[in-house]
Amino acid sequence: MKLSLVVSSLILGMSFNTFAADAKKLTVNETVTINAPAAKVWEKVHNFNDLGAWHPAVAKTEITSGTNNKKGAVRQLTLQDGGKINEKLLAFSDKHMTFKYAIIDGVLPVSNYVSSVIVKADGADKSIVIWRGDFKRKDLNSTPAKDQDDETATKTITSVYRGGLDNLKKISE
Repeated sequence: MKLSLVVSSLILGMSFNTFAADAKKLTVNETVTINAPAAKVWEKVHNFNDLGAWHPAVAKTEITSGTNNKKGAVRQLTLQDGGKINEKLLAFSDKHMTFKYAIIDGVLPVSNYVSSVIVKADGADKSIVIWRGDFKRKDLNSTPAKDQDDETATKTITSVYRGGLDNLKKISE
């Protein structure tokens, strides 16, 4: 009896892992060239506690745990439509003008989301901003709901990145 329970538990556990394995890793990589020095652009994006300063979809950013711009800080984004996203800062470097974060939970149709924002100089008065994310769709089942599939996840994140980067260019030049 014990052996059959153990085997059943293993099979059930493997079944759940199979669903998660069905969802492949997705990547979105968006860039923008801005006619402004990298230090000026970094000054606009570096504050983990104020994504709304440059992203038009964000109404409010609040550090809910930890210290702003320090690894481990958790922020809650309140979107213009009232939706909420909680994110954790995984790495931050003023020197290299980059930060990396993960979504803990929220309204976006993604899971296992980790992203980075990098500002690079391209000469004295030009910069390139790269926003890259790796994630899976939110619905990890082998047949995900229509609004929680790979295509929806990728389109949503692409739209989020483009909206932020395009506005950053607008307010920085």
